[in-house]
Amino acid sequence: MFRGIYETTIDAKGRTSLPARFRDVLVESFGDERFFVTNSVPVDLGGGCYSSGLLIFPYQEWFLFEETFLNGKGLTSAQRNSIMRTIVAPAVECSADKLGRVLVPPHLRKNAVLEREILFVGAMKKVEIWSQAEWEKVRAHDMKAFPSDSEAVAELGL
Repeated sequence: MFRGIYETTIDAKGRTSLPARFRDVLVESFGDERFFVTNSVPVDLGGGCYSSGLLIFPYQEWFLFEETFLNGKGLTSAQRNSIMRTIVAPAVECSADKLGRVLVPPHLRKNAVLEREILFVGAMKKVEIWSQAEWEKVRAHDMKAFPSDSEAVAELGL
């Protein structure tokens, strides 16, 4: 499982380094160094404002996601098309080079507003990539939405 938050940079050509711990998890837990990078689900910050990062899916997890998506029930045609255009279509297969460097394609960098300071965020079976500025907005939103009901929090063992 992917855990932790790692700060790094991305250069003007879209090159960044996947944290060594995440590279290890790809191989040890998922058996493959390849992965897919795509847009994340946009976060509604309210007032018509949205924020979006990127997602890294381990190679086989991506195919499980595609299968779930294809067989998904309860989605309208419009919702299915939106997911297809936002997450499935822009996905790119990647792998880190021997030094751990990854090239994030321009169309994904633009959507996630990745300019210089970025974060890799472990999210269990996926990794999120955020610009520092967008991460701060999403975290502020998360703090407002954090469950305050002690019963709900206790169910999680916190």
